[in-house]
Order: sequence, then structure tokens, then C-alpha cells
Amino acid sequence: MRLLPSQSLLLVVDVQEKIFSSIFEKQKTKNKICRIIDGAITLKIPIIWTEQYPKGLGSTIKDIKTRMKDRMLFEKTTFSCLRDNEIALELKGQKRQQILICGIETHICIYQTVQDIVSNNFQAHVIADAVGSRYKTDHDCGLLKIGKLGAELTTCETALFELVADSKNINFKAISKIIK
Repeated sequence: MRLLPSQSLLLVVDVQEKIFSSIFEKQKTKNKICRIIDGAITLKIPIIWTEQYPKGLGSTIKDIKTRMKDRMLFEKTTFSCLRDNEIALELKGQKRQQILICGIETHICIYQTVQDIVSNNFQAHVIADAVGSRYKTDHDCGLLKIGKLGAELTTCETALFELVADSKNINFKAISKIIK
């Protein structure tokens, strides 16, 4: 299950103003989300991003939104991204088997999305330091449940260096700068 840029897609889930402000270790989580997005952009990995009921939870936080530029935003009401038909069709249409996941909240939208990713025969790779919940217990429990589904738990740095694979890769220096 080695990560390959040609088989990978990044799913950025619900990093929205009204809920993000109360996320446990929000600054660290935000930094890792930004790094994995920057890495995906550098490696030309497609990105899908979502917002959960933006009327109530606000829009995506500025640091994430500015990175998304021309990428299409998917608004949803379902907790699982794949329970939204438009998102499911877009994900399947990308023809990528390895889905990297970051965002919030670990124990709700991330967990339920991973359930559906795995049941649809995709490989789920959850960036554990780029997902978060309001409470540490919910985050930790969410990661345990995600691992039991058969998803790969990884970190931002591990995933990016796995995608680069070789210090001779033309993107190695750019990814190294993103990591630092």
C-alpha cells in the first residue's frame, strides 16, 4: 500500500470557522493541514474539499481557503463525504485508489467518511496529525475506530516523504521546505 502520487487524492474535510476555533490543538492541526495541502499541490495530487452545512458552521478558515483557489468546493449536510452523491461521483471520477484524508472532526465526519471509503474498496490514509476534534478523547477514540476499519494511519511528514520516495525526486527539495 505504498503511497503513489499517480494513485493519490487528498480529501480536505470541513475545516470551518465556527467549529475550528474549538478544536483541540487547533494551531498544530491547522499547520499540518496546510502542509499536506501544499505537498499535494507540489506533487500535483488532486484535492477535493468540503464544507459541512456552511450556513450554520461558516466557511473554510482563511489559511485553507486561500490554498484552494480554483478547486471546486463541495457543500454537504451528510457527515460522510461519500454519502453526498456529488462528492462520491467526483471522488470515483478521479480514478485514484489512495485517498488521503485530513480535516475535522476525527470522530464524526472523518470516521464516517473513512467507513464509506473502505467499504467502496478505496485505500484510506488518514493523516493523524492533520485531523482533529474538540476534545482529545474524541480524537483519540476516532483514530482507534478508524484504524480498526483497516485504514492506514500516517502523519503529514510520513505521507509526503512516502509520496516523494527518493531524495533524487525533482520535488524532494520543495517537499523538504514544506515539512520544515
